[in-house]
Amino acid sequence: MSSTLSFSTMVLNWFDRHGRKDLPWQQHITPYRVWVSEIMLQQTQVATVIPYFLRFMERFPDVQVLAAAKEDDVLHLWSGLGYYSRARNLHKAANYLIENYQGVFPNSVETLCELPGVGRSTAGAIAAIAMGIRAPILDGNVKRVLARYQAVQGWPGKTAVARTLWDIAESYTPEDRTAEYTQAMMDLGAMICTRTKPACALCPLMESCVALQQGKETCFPEPKPRKILPEKSVRMLMIINDAGEVLLEKRPVTGVWGGLWSFPEVITESDLDGQVADKVGITLDRIEKWEPFRHTFSHYHLNITPVKASVKQGASMVAESGRWQWYHFDNPSELGVAAPVKKLMEKLRQSL
Repeated sequence: MSSTLSFSTMVLNWFDRHGRKDLPWQQHITPYRVWVSEIMLQQTQVATVIPYFLRFMERFPDVQVLAAAKEDDVLHLWSGLGYYSRARNLHKAANYLIENYQGVFPNSVETLCELPGVGRSTAGAIAAIAMGIRAPILDGNVKRVLARYQAVQGWPGKTAVARTLWDIAESYTPEDRTAEYTQAMMDLGAMICTRTKPACALCPLMESCVALQQGKETCFPEPKPRKILPEKSVRMLMIINDAGEVLLEKRPVTGVWGGLWSFPEVITESDLDGQVADKVGITLDRIEKWEPFRHTFSHYHLNITPVKASVKQGASMVAESGRWQWYHFDNPSELGVAAPVKKLMEKLRQSL
C-alpha cells in the first residue's frame, strides 16, 4: 500500500474510517471555536478539555463576549485546567482581535501568530481546520508520528530537530482536504501512535515507518534531557474572620498562578505573627497546621504547608486596593483559583 499511496492519502483513508468526528469543537466550526480548543488542548488531554470547552463556549460564545469579560471571570472558568497563562493570553488575544481586526480572525498563519499565546502550530491548526488554508502543524502528537515515521534523531525541543520536523510536516501536508488531514494527524498521534504503547498493527503507516522497521518505535522522538527539579516550600495561610470568610490574595500577573487568587503565603515558620502583620496587617489567633503536601510544576516541586488561623481582633486591612478579598463560602464570588487552592478551600469549608 505504501508504495502506491502518498503519506497524506494513507492518513486520510484511515481518518475516514477511524478518526474522531464528534468532538465538541468539530461541530459548528469557526476560527474562534478552533482557537479556544487548540489553546485548551496544549499539554492537556481531550477528555479533560471537553467539559471545560463546553462551559467556556456557553459563557463566552464569541470573541466579543470574551473580550468584554473580566479576566477574573475567564480565570474562574479555567480553574483546574492548569497553565493559566493560556487563559490570560486568550483574553488578551480577544481584545487584540477587537482592537485590530474588528473581532474577525485574520486569514494567514503569519497574522494569526501575532495573537498572544498563538504559535506557528496553533496558527496552522486554526488556518487549516477553520479556514481551509494549507498550513502544516506540529503539536506533540504530530511530532511523535513524524519523528517515528522517519526515525528523526534528537529531542524536538532542539532548534535543528524542530526545523527538520517542520520541513517534513510541510512536505506531507496536502493541497486538498487540509482540515481533515490536520485532524487526522492529531488523531493518529493521540489514538494510535501513542507515547508508550503505540498500536502499530493498526497504523496506516506501518509498512513504511522507519522506526517500526528498526524495532525502535518507542525510541522516537527522543525525550527531553532529564534534570532534577528543585524544591521550594511555602506556608499557605487560611485566615478566617468573624464572619466565616477566608482571606484571599491576588497573585502577580507574572510567575506561577499569575493573576489567580490564592491564600497569602509566607516562606518560614519562624515569627509567623510578625510576617503576617507585615504582609497583611492583622494578628492571628488559634493557629492550626495541616498536613503538608507537594504540588509539582514543570520546573520545580512546591511543598505546601496549609496553616489555618483566625483573625485575633478585627479585620482591618492596610493593603493595596484590589489585592485582597474576603471570600464567603455561602455567597462565593467567581474567582480564578489554582487546583491545589481549590481543594484546600473545599476542605476548609467543610471544617468550618
